[in-house]
Amino acid sequence: MKWIIPIVLLMIVFSLGSALYYMMKDRGNSSRMVHSLMLRIGLSIALFLGILLAHYFGVIEATGIKVGTN
Repeated sequence: MKWIIPIVLLMIVFSLGSALYYMMKDRGNSSRMVHSLMLRIGLSIALFLGILLAHYFGVIEATGIKVGTN
């Protein structure tokens, strides 16, 4: 899990960058930007569900940092 999460995050950033590139290059004449953004959304949802499932099955654990306490 240590390597999967950063790799997927890099894929999400790359997809966002490619959408920006296609937006500037194509000027709205193609659907490549939409496909890149759909890929980014799919990767983000898959990463979120993967983290939830990994926590549920005990592959990753919470750090124990208490939020909101002084």
